[in-house]
Parts: sequence; structure tokens; C-alpha cells
Amino acid sequence: MRVLVTGGAGFIGSHLCDRFLAAGHRVVAMDNLITGTQDNIAHLAGERNFEFIYHDVSNFIHVPGPVDAVLHFASPASPMDYLKYPIQTLKVGALGTHNALGFARAKGARFLLASTSEVYGDPLERPQTESYAGNVDPVGPRGVYDEAKRYAEALVMAYHRQHGMETRIVRIFNTYGPRMRLDDGRVVPNFIGQAIRGEALTVYGDGSQTRCFQYIDDLIAGLVKLLASDFVEPVNIGTTREITIYDFALTVNAVAHNPAGIVFADGSRIEGDPQTRKPDTSRARKVLDWQPQVELETGLARTIAYFRALVAETA
Repeated sequence: MRVLVTGGAGFIGSHLCDRFLAAGHRVVAMDNLITGTQDNIAHLAGERNFEFIYHDVSNFIHVPGPVDAVLHFASPASPMDYLKYPIQTLKVGALGTHNALGFARAKGARFLLASTSEVYGDPLERPQTESYAGNVDPVGPRGVYDEAKRYAEALVMAYHRQHGMETRIVRIFNTYGPRMRLDDGRVVPNFIGQAIRGEALTVYGDGSQTRCFQYIDDLIAGLVKLLASDFVEPVNIGTTREITIYDFALTVNAVAHNPAGIVFADGSRIEGDPQTRKPDTSRARKVLDWQPQVELETGLARTIAYFRALVAETA
């Protein structure tokens, strides 16, 4: 295949590029580098089957030649980023998705949308099934991301129903691993950054908030299976191992051998921060024959090693 990955210089997008290239496909990565970085794809610079196009997909998309699949991963994803770029986040969710769908339709390509567990908002249902409509505040600060993704899902389904397009939707739960930015504001790089500096880890509130953290390799495996499937409805991809933020901080310190402990800060770091996150992944297990393989401690060890090397190289 020849595959277009929008957001291809981002954390997840760059890993997707690696996976498709390793399988013998040709890859076009497209990114405007607002939150992505060419460092994530620098190792692909001499790859014969790889091409990078600097472009904002909120504008018309043009790639010469045939394209068999479009994977739309262009969007700020961390709260720090989409709060800094609220208009751009809404535009890439609306205009960017529209442009990517129009491009895929013109090429006769299969389309996969990267959606998010954020479409469930601060959920009143636990675990969250794909049929749960969510508890979302459209005018809160996080609404720029939540509503952009919810609109994008609606647009994808409209193209599927009206034009008969081959479309897929993945709802991604908290994913971590190498190539995250150490300063992107999310809890995993925050904790790891503090741990490798020998600092106490900052936990907001009492640390009772829960998350389910999946390693990047497990997500990529699920995405490849979803693209190849014939399933149209949204699919949750995430691990069901739920952990409190307090216990997660203890785990990071243990894996990083950081004796500095934990400090507590008042309130929530970001307004509207969901109290719980836990996917129901029965659909992914049944439809895709997928389930996560990498244990939390194993994934954290790999990610901490990556960040230690990155900090040492920078120094």
C-alpha cells in the first residue's frame, strides 16, 4: 500500500510510519510541526519508501499519485497543547477531518480517524463502552478538543453513510512511550521527568483519579488490525488495568529508582480533568482479536530509558 499519515511527525503518527514501512508499504507523513517534531522521523530521512510533506491539513490536501489508506492523526493531543492552540485544535478536528476525508474519497482510499477517550468527557459510566454518549462540557476549556473529536466522528460516519466510504474510528485511551515530549504536560512525561531528575513527583488533589495506561506498541498493533478490518463503528483501544494517579506515581518512582517520593498539590491541574478513565475493550477483543501485551512496568522501563538517553544527549 501507499499510506498517508497526517500528524506523521507526532508521537503516535511517527510510530505508525515505522510500522507501515517495516511491513513493506510506502508512507507519506504530513505535519505542520505545531506539536510534532522532525526529530521523531529523522531516522527515516534516507528511507526510499518514506516521504515527508510539511503542510497544515486544515487547508486543502494534495498528494500526487495513488494512495490506498489515510490515517488522520493530525491534532494537538495533550491538554497543554490544545489549551495553547484552541482554534487550531477545532480547525484540525473540523476542517482537517473534512479535507482528509475528501482527499481519501478522491483517491478511493480507506480512512481511519484517530479519536479519543475524551469524547466520553468526565464519564458517569465505568468502564466506558463505545455506546456511551459521554458527559462532556462543550464550553469548558477542554471542550475545544472533546468537541473537535466528537464532530470529527460524526463527519466520518456521514461520509460513510452518504458516500459509502470505507471508514474506521479508533477511540484511543491514555497511551505512553518513546517520542512523547518531556514537556508536553501529560502525567506520564511529567512524572518521568521529575523522577529522572531525582525530584518528588507532584500529584494533584488526593491522587484518587484513575487512568488506564497503554504502551505505544499495543496501540499501534490495534490500529493496524482496525484498518485491516471491516468494522465501521468506533472501537476503544486501551488497557483495562485501572490505576490511581497516586499508585501510578509510586510505580514510576519504583521503576525509575527515584527515592524522592511524592508531594501533593491542591486541586486539579486542569479544569474539568476527568476523575476516571477505563475502557471497555470487549469490542476490540471480539472484532479485532486484540488485547494489550505490554505490562505497565515493562513499558515504563522502556520509556524511562528513552527519556534518560534523550536528556543525556541534550546535555
